[in-house]
Amino acid sequence: MAKKPKEGEKVLATNRAASHEFHLLQRLEAGIVLTGTEVKSARLGSVNLKDAYARVNKAGEIFLHNAHFSPYEQGNRQNHEPRRPRKLLLHAREIRKLEKATVSSGTTIVATKLYLKKGRIKVEIALAKGKKLYDKRESSRKREMDQEMARAKVSRYER
Repeated sequence: MAKKPKEGEKVLATNRAASHEFHLLQRLEAGIVLTGTEVKSARLGSVNLKDAYARVNKAGEIFLHNAHFSPYEQGNRQNHEPRRPRKLLLHAREIRKLEKATVSSGTTIVATKLYLKKGRIKVEIALAKGKKLYDKRESSRKREMDQEMARAKVSRYER
């Protein structure tokens, strides 16, 4: 079940496939460096995070890859490139911790949500470990059982 946005937050895009494909171990909030037309496109909700992942480079900076920000319709010839790598803003110790976790344990960093918080665009990233096929089946079975229980509870109270 999706969490409700906190007070003052507006969710612009979510990556629902991430929770299906991965076990999400730890979530972090990060700022993101965007150009003007990318901000306008994001505020319109023209963002796709389905294949988005983050990677730490040699200089100790973390970048978001494969996030698709659709070109802004009223943009001019200086419009942004839709799939360019975008720098994420985290503290150095958080970046080192993420880098250590991804190198040693076979985990990856996926983008789960893009949202507005106090007028700034933030990205929720998660340290994730890939699910096996039987894990995916178990997750879907559990979700279906929860839905059935919720329906039964509602129908019981309607009588």
